[in-house]
Amino acid sequence: MAADSIIHNAKIATNGVPAFVQALAIKDGKIVAAGPSDEVLRQRGVETTVINANGRTVIPGLNDSHLHIIRAGLNYNLELRWDGVPSLAEAMRMLREQAQRTPPPQWVRVVGGWAAFQFAERRLPTLDELNAAAPDTPVFVLHLYDRALLNRAALQAVGYTKDTPDPVGAEIQRDKAGNPTGVLIAKPNANILYATLAKGPRLSREDQINSTRHFMRELNRLGVTSAIDAGGGFQNYPDDYSVIAQLHKAGELSVRIAYNLFTQRPKHETDDFAKWVGITRPGDGDEFYRMNGAGEMLVFSAADFEDFLQPRPEMPPTMEPELADVVTILARNRWPFRMHATYDETIARALDVFERVNRENPIGELRWFFDHAETVSDRNIERIRALGGGIAIQHRMAYQGEYFIDRYGAEAAKRTPPIRRMLEMGVPVGAGTDATRVASYNPFVALHWLSTGSTVGGTALYPEKNRLSREEALKLYTKGSSWFSREDGVKGSLTPGQLADLAVLSADYFSVADDDIKRLESVLTIVGGRPVYGAAEFAALAPPPPPASPSWAPGTKFGGYSRSSSAVRQGTPATSVHMVEPRGRTIDSPRRPWYLGCDCFAF
Repeated sequence: MAADSIIHNAKIATNGVPAFVQALAIKDGKIVAAGPSDEVLRQRGVETTVINANGRTVIPGLNDSHLHIIRAGLNYNLELRWDGVPSLAEAMRMLREQAQRTPPPQWVRVVGGWAAFQFAERRLPTLDELNAAAPDTPVFVLHLYDRALLNRAALQAVGYTKDTPDPVGAEIQRDKAGNPTGVLIAKPNANILYATLAKGPRLSREDQINSTRHFMRELNRLGVTSAIDAGGGFQNYPDDYSVIAQLHKAGELSVRIAYNLFTQRPKHETDDFAKWVGITRPGDGDEFYRMNGAGEMLVFSAADFEDFLQPRPEMPPTMEPELADVVTILARNRWPFRMHATYDETIARALDVFERVNRENPIGELRWFFDHAETVSDRNIERIRALGGGIAIQHRMAYQGEYFIDRYGAEAAKRTPPIRRMLEMGVPVGAGTDATRVASYNPFVALHWLSTGSTVGGTALYPEKNRLSREEALKLYTKGSSWFSREDGVKGSLTPGQLADLAVLSADYFSVADDDIKRLESVLTIVGGRPVYGAAEFAALAPPPPPASPSWAPGTKFGGYSRSSSAVRQGTPATSVHMVEPRGRTIDSPRRPWYLGCDCFAF
């Protein structure tokens, strides 16, 4: 049968054999042929859409194994993003302008995705600078998970005074008179940062839907077609999942999402998971939206926050019995699970629990895994492999590497995490970002970190033996991540039978200079055979985004990840794109949107 669409005249990385081909044919949302252009073009029919890629590089759609996409979507239109902004001066200009645009009682929120070392000035803004930039509008600036900066208006809005006590594991910084200065410090418990942010106004339901669509489109701009949602603080199931569920029901998801359930109640984690195993189960859903399992928070007593400005936290003695209770429930009900763990010491204690549970309730087939694992030892990698587990790694060190070196030394930083060793020992590894708070959602920053071993501030962390080739890094971000949602063999490769999720890139990922990897974007992103994002010569092929709401949303003026050094270049005009109207009459206009008869993508 004739293909629905064909992409040809391209450098297509298949993640299969052969490694590169010139053309793909797509039918019913899946790849049906991959090979030389002349062979694949034989599958063209009278209603086949043929796209000449003009020699551009095509990669499998990127799959973030650890992204807080549901929570980020609910808030994206509220947030001023400093991701990728090259200087503090530019960041503060954006903040001043946004403060003038933001109506009362709304805040200006800069909620993660950046680090002081990315700025030319290599420093944080001062409180005086924030107060001068926004004397009347509340401003909340989150830096990683180590601190938040609040201007005077924000302090007044949240109600912190000299009588407000410091939360456990945190500090409200005070002046000599005992009054809060506006600096909140995690020591190392980040709950004060979460809880303070939650005091701000929320978007309406309608605006949350719009916000989520815009965040998905931003991910599509960066070639992301799938994500595994790791839950998150103040992301309650099922209430805070209802927006993404509504979009799925309406057919308006442009990123495939596998989601995890994250407990929100310290000392009541067992109750949460006992309830959830009775109302849902892993695999519920479809290829666009499906339940994936438990975590990343299994029990709060095992949360070793990754604040390298603070000493490593020692987990309390209650960790083991509480974790055993939860993992036993999950193992008995055959639920996959994921667990946040930064330090090898926490991982070792968790593995003691997993090994005990495994004797009565085997976990080897559950696709369980650790997240992060920056300091995991070879011995514990062996134990993970023996229990059938995996490790999802993220580019948190690209944002915190300098702080880690200051505390633990450059030698210790050389294997944070030891990715090459994980692969050599046969442990499944998937790549991701842990966005949007502790790091940026831009996958190309993560691919740059994996292949160069450098932070966003330019500090070299890893020797060559702990860096990956660009091809290896890409495979972790595609095929590798698919293991963690039990979709290996379904997505991650551009080979016959797999989902037709792909990105046509602004420049050649495999040959650009190292620093230019961070500047890559997609110029055409396709999910299930349908374009969801287009730019440059492919702009007309994808539906436009809906107008952002509210109208003052920071993204309407500043966008998401900074385009100041964008690698998008105008290619050959898409006059060779061949499209077909429903009646079968062919037209050659490059300006016609491509809907393929699916109203759900006509944004």
